[in-house]
Amino acid sequence: MRVGVLTGGRDCPGLNAVIRAVVRKGVQEYGYEFVGFRDGWLGPLEGQTVPLDIPAVRGTLPRGGTILGSSRTDPLAHRDGARRIKDTLAEHEVEALITIGGRDTLGTATRLADEHGVPCVGVPKTIDNDLPGTDCTVGFDTAVGVATQAIDRLHTTAESHKRVLVVEVMGGESGWIAVHSGLAGGANVILVPEQPFDVEQVCGWVTSRFRASYAPIVVVADGAVPKEGGMVLRKGPAGQVRLSGVGEWLAAEIEHRTGKEARTTVLGHTQRGGSPSPFDRWLATRFGLHAVDCVHDGDFGTMVALRGTDIVRIPLREAVAGLRQVDPARYAEVGVFFG
Repeated sequence: MRVGVLTGGRDCPGLNAVIRAVVRKGVQEYGYEFVGFRDGWLGPLEGQTVPLDIPAVRGTLPRGGTILGSSRTDPLAHRDGARRIKDTLAEHEVEALITIGGRDTLGTATRLADEHGVPCVGVPKTIDNDLPGTDCTVGFDTAVGVATQAIDRLHTTAESHKRVLVVEVMGGESGWIAVHSGLAGGANVILVPEQPFDVEQVCGWVTSRFRASYAPIVVVADGAVPKEGGMVLRKGPAGQVRLSGVGEWLAAEIEHRTGKEARTTVLGHTQRGGSPSPFDRWLATRFGLHAVDCVHDGDFGTMVALRGTDIVRIPLREAVAGLRQVDPARYAEVGVFFG
């Protein structure tokens, strides 16, 4: 049996660990052959492949990024995209496709499986941790670790200069990174997309910390929205809109309203880069092993997921139905540390 593998959407640490586990178990236990598709859905759309065997995945466990490349290509945006993908799979004699991705990539896999009969198995990855049906996604733990280390380092410089330091982390529609890293890093304010924030209340928390002779750290997800306005965005050099800018805007508001000097650190793509954490390597490896088992059992149209400490299978359509956001009760738990 020949099995295809692709990594789609934005990159994150742990992708290579999934690929490695898929290939190692597939070759050694089931005798499968593997075909790697380049750059997400662009690979099967245009027939771009790379050899994928045990030597190709050797030494990749601690490596960040993806050896297959990635893209945000939507093949179904092309009128004949589904047919082209099926033709590519047939040309390379691929009988199953393991898709490693987030909501967009797995959403495409769901439609290809349900509407066009493409035999897909999904593996959840995204640093945002916003996929329903799984307790954790590949890449999330590493991103939280990177953000926490940055917050730890910023405490000392905030104290030295008696400044407010605003840390902008990723999280366009869900604030999991902000909540986890903010709590772990001892932030004094955590702002998430799920809870529109009151700038005056934030300034009140900041002022109260200074009264206690303590320079505050504010962690804000880049999708957080003030109550009195819309989402803060910035434009790229070509005029394209990018999800970032709330950190700079908030620092300027805090400085203007409190008279305290404020600076912003935007962590950006550092949260996606570098070597995966031990937990992400563990999770990615287990996901890969179980994804191959799905293929072996002919259990297509499914995604592997973490429930507690168990790896389970759920329908792909369930995995992309909606958005997994921070529960208000979970957010309220950390509020005792604000201000």
